[in-house]
Amino acid sequence: MATYKAPLRDMRFVLNELLDTERLRRLPGCDEVTPDVVDSVLDEAAKVCEEVLFPLNRSGDEEGCHLVNGEVQTPKGFREAYRTFAESGWTSLAADPDYGGQGLPKTLTVLMEEMFCSSNLSFGTYTGLSRGAYFALRTHGPDDIKRRFLPNLVSGTWAGTMCLTEPQCGTDLGLVRTKAVSQADGTYRITGTKIFITAGDHDLTENILHLVLARLPDAPAGIKGISLFLVPKLLVREDGTLGARNGVGATAIEHKMGLKASATCVLDFEDAVGYLIGEPNKGMRAMFTMMNDERVSVGVQGLGLAEVSYQNAVAYARERLQGRSVAGAKHPDQPADPLIVHPDIRRMLLTMRAYIEGTRALAAWVSLAIDEAARHPDADTRRSGDEFVALMTPIVKAFLTDIGFESTNLGMQVLGGHGYIREHGMEQYVRDARIGQIYEGTNGVQALDLVGRKLPAGYLARFLEPVSAFIAAHRADAGLAEFVTPLDEAFGRLQEATAVIGRAGFTDPEEAVSGATEYLRLIGLVALAYLWARMAKAAVPKAGAGDDARFYRAKVDTARFFMQRVLPQTASLLAAINAGGRSITGFDEASF
Repeated sequence: MATYKAPLRDMRFVLNELLDTERLRRLPGCDEVTPDVVDSVLDEAAKVCEEVLFPLNRSGDEEGCHLVNGEVQTPKGFREAYRTFAESGWTSLAADPDYGGQGLPKTLTVLMEEMFCSSNLSFGTYTGLSRGAYFALRTHGPDDIKRRFLPNLVSGTWAGTMCLTEPQCGTDLGLVRTKAVSQADGTYRITGTKIFITAGDHDLTENILHLVLARLPDAPAGIKGISLFLVPKLLVREDGTLGARNGVGATAIEHKMGLKASATCVLDFEDAVGYLIGEPNKGMRAMFTMMNDERVSVGVQGLGLAEVSYQNAVAYARERLQGRSVAGAKHPDQPADPLIVHPDIRRMLLTMRAYIEGTRALAAWVSLAIDEAARHPDADTRRSGDEFVALMTPIVKAFLTDIGFESTNLGMQVLGGHGYIREHGMEQYVRDARIGQIYEGTNGVQALDLVGRKLPAGYLARFLEPVSAFIAAHRADAGLAEFVTPLDEAFGRLQEATAVIGRAGFTDPEEAVSGATEYLRLIGLVALAYLWARMAKAAVPKAGAGDDARFYRAKVDTARFFMQRVLPQTASLLAAINAGGRSITGFDEASF
């Protein structure tokens, strides 16, 4: 039977010993985010995840969602769990107090997102889409729309979605055909079909607010002619009360590989009433506010699934008796040794652990920059934070979801045949993790964004500067040499790869993007190496003795494993980038 325990000790380490939490508390609106408050919030989040959400994870996967008379029914227990979740205030964590929110910083809420994803990712998709819709409406919606719609969205009484994809277009949203026609009363009538709409319909809330990309009759062709509209499932009167059913409904539920308790719908819009959000033909600018928030959150999905898979793999490896250690029996009083004595099992578990703790630190580091970009009173600091977040968003989305899928597969491998059957829950984590590499822009698209947009914009300096400064400050520290020296070497490979791709970009863009996926993973690994070196620095002085010495020794030992067994990937990634793209682009198309 699968189990889950929120990794609160490591989360507190990231917040209190890796990051500068005083830097966070100095931000406007964050002065009350004290250690006591943080501990209380994390403890309560852990309880709801362990006791309410996790018990529904397997049953929700087995039952799935059903479309009955045009309405989606979620699995047994989901409605009650959602009511508990919303009434306890979890839907309002990051929202503005002006709309009933708690105003908590992303640096804290990202850790709770991880718990939600570990305990029940299907459930988390409903609340995650609502959070993204809130950010888009708060940023780009007119005041009357915010007044009418945001309070109920924040409270969880209503939910939100993001409606982009159509049968003929996914990533290339310039091909969108959904139409929007203006009306005399200032509203629009929306007609078209959207597919793959996560949480497109369900029975958890009174209303659902769809954010829909559509094209005005006189709009220019392509991506520059896309506008964004708010289309509620039920119409909302001026006083905020609900009216008649709008012209939008679910006509099918997609039959998916995973996330079966998350309703992924085909939505038909037939002359549905909508409200323009942002400027005409500037819908992508407004939608990217939601999409970029979702991309970070999708990365955290990979982290959350990796964590729960790791926990269950460790538990099984401790208990399962299988073979004898090659060094001789470690438990001669038993008929066989537990799996955890075998080097290959340890390799898999340590790989998972190194990735999980490293990516948790990365998600928190980027989240602190999100908070500074949104809250800091100094314009230069906000701009610096914005540029760092813009650079790191495709990395968080792609790298963390790649790691999530790799880690859940490793977790299943630890259990062997028992991992392949449903009883232990490991195969569900693999299935659920796979979509993260696809939605919110495939990971290949994230790599193109990194190389094609973020590097030419000069944003890479926001990452290189702190890493370079750390290396320079600690290069002569003998006690950290085993961590700083590998980081320094990998950092040099990243700089070389950046120069190679930069030169190619001036002469042959196809050559530059041929190495984009390898480049994204390279920078992701260097980011983890930097954070592992910092974590080792924090842990080394405390690893010798004391009540928590084992925790710190494990932190140092995991950092050592990462540097010795994971970071060397950067050498092969650089070799692939240096090889160029001719073997890819020059292959005869007819030979495929």
